[in-house]
Amino acid sequence: MPAFPRTELEEMVERWLQVNREAEAKGDWTDMIEMYTEDATYGWNYGPNEDFMTVGRDEIRDVALGLEMGGLDGWEYPYQKVLIDDQQGEVLGFWKQIATTPRPDGGTYEVAGLGGSWFRYAGNFQWSWQRDFFDVGNATALFIQMFRDETLSPGMKRRLDIAASGEPQPCRYPVGQSPVGLWD
Repeated sequence: MPAFPRTELEEMVERWLQVNREAEAKGDWTDMIEMYTEDATYGWNYGPNEDFMTVGRDEIRDVALGLEMGGLDGWEYPYQKVLIDDQQGEVLGFWKQIATTPRPDGGTYEVAGLGGSWFRYAGNFQWSWQRDFFDVGNATALFIQMFRDETLSPGMKRRLDIAASGEPQPCRYPVGQSPVGLWD
């Protein structure tokens, strides 16, 4: 992994944070695709049996930023801390997952635990690699609570119906069988 000028990586992070804020405001993350190289990979783990991996801009846009973020309109992912390693060209960002839908008691819905993204920079203000991490159990528990409180968005209800159908979902693989490994 090559070294990059620190100022370039800092500018990349600022561009990334801005495009995230714009995506949250629109409830559409697909415009973020220009931040990835043509051959980028983006994935995460869904628990002990399943990994998620997209390869190339089309899959990232359509599945990771489109289908997987579908139903999360009205959610914010404020970055809490960003660490930059200019010698390896990597960035680690820690974020929260917060729904803007209020709880019946007036509080907010927030996924407990840590969430974050690990990026590999390719130059030209684009990522070549992104891996997310979050607590699947806590996210699931929160969605169940929102279902009980009748505060889930229609899009998230559709996502839960699809998940409950048992039908195979795109870009999901048994652990260790994705086209690109989580650590590759």
